[in-house]
Amino acid sequence: MSEFVVLTAVGQDRPGIVAGVAEALWRAGCNIEDTSMTLLRSEFAMIVIARRPPGLTTDALATGLQEMEGRLGLQIHLKELTAEESASEAPSGQPYVVSVYGADRTGIVYRVTSLLAEHGINITDVNTRVLAGSQPPVYVMLLEIDLPPAVEEGTLRAALAGAASELGVDVTLHAVDEEAL
Repeated sequence: MSEFVVLTAVGQDRPGIVAGVAEALWRAGCNIEDTSMTLLRSEFAMIVIARRPPGLTTDALATGLQEMEGRLGLQIHLKELTAEESASEAPSGQPYVVSVYGADRTGIVYRVTSLLAEHGINITDVNTRVLAGSQPPVYVMLLEIDLPPAVEEGTLRAALAGAASELGVDVTLHAVDEEAL
């Protein structure tokens, strides 16, 4: 049995979701190690990696979370991590941010993310929004990526410029200053 689980929770946003999930995990003896949480329109989504105490099975944890799940109106899924999946690995490349701005249209996410995948680039975070009130609607996408040593920055810039032209959007690529983190 792995000592780590991934908990995903999705539900209508309201105050107290993070506190409720954190309390339920604390009562089960779990330590929250990594999280990512966001609000998309009226839906709240979170993913949590937690370390379980010895002997706590995934089924027992799921049973212990049921009251909180119902009270907060969440849909919760638990996944046990293998030892390999739970090992912390530092990214092997250089962190960059890709920003995309332009008129909203079908295919922007697909085109940009498939281009990155074709170059063997791992996406570590993505946020997208349609700016409210703008006419025509403006689409914004921010991607954090891990640029592998084998991929030249200039090559990626050229490929992104081609995609930007094809999509009619502005695309920029910025290296992240790791010392500022």
